[in-house]
Amino acid sequence: MAHLYNEETISQAIDTKWAGKTVHFAKETDSTNSWIKRLAKDGAEHGTLAVAEFQSAGRGRFDRKWEAPEGSSIMMTLLLRPEFSPQYASMLTLVMGMAVAQAAEELGFNVSIKWPNDIVISKKKICGILTEMGTNGVKINYVLIGVGINVNLKEFPEEMQDKATSLILEGGHEYDRNQVIALVMKYFEINYEKFIQTCDFTHLLDDYHRILANLNQPVRVIDGDRSFEGICRGIDEKGELLVERQNKEVVKVSAGEVSVRGLYSYV
Repeated sequence: MAHLYNEETISQAIDTKWAGKTVHFAKETDSTNSWIKRLAKDGAEHGTLAVAEFQSAGRGRFDRKWEAPEGSSIMMTLLLRPEFSPQYASMLTLVMGMAVAQAAEELGFNVSIKWPNDIVISKKKICGILTEMGTNGVKINYVLIGVGINVNLKEFPEEMQDKATSLILEGGHEYDRNQVIALVMKYFEINYEKFIQTCDFTHLLDDYHRILANLNQPVRVIDGDRSFEGICRGIDEKGELLVERQNKEVVKVSAGEVSVRGLYSYV
């Protein structure tokens, strides 16, 4: 059964103090990140959520284009106006990744996070996250966290079939996107409030490690033309991945333009 999906139904589902308390919904926009950036410049407040049914110019990490048919996916961006300094903002991508994973767990899925921000079920990706920041050089004006979740998507292009999946393919039935958004907002608010106590992962490490893919397993870190292998030892308080090389040296990997894979699969 198709659930109604609009500003009103999303707002009714969300039960938080501030995350997603104000919802803007569009049938179509260029991208929810671009849209909410315009709203931010017009004074939209911390916790404002923009949701679209279709994005004509959606994009993900490494500027990969991201499209989904109508009714199949969640495309949303959350606006934050943090008080902390810009150096901490990149960690919010991981905070949101945790929230999506925790939401999927509450829906009954066995889920893991492929660091830094891929949410994985059955070794396939269900979610992409793209974070952008605007500053005046010293102070954050806004942080935008764009989230795309494959919810009721039944098929993928051939080149993505071994890497991507959706809630409907894994769970065997349709999911109410209003409920999924509400769960993500609930967990993001909880995680964010823990994060801002220290501006790092001190209070989130245990939860993160519980769902981190490849913890204590071999991984390959790919940085452009260079790569190296080691054992994933989790993340540190700054959200950097700790990889132990053969000589026992532990290397810290930042969540910039690198990718990390298990040795034997995409995950």
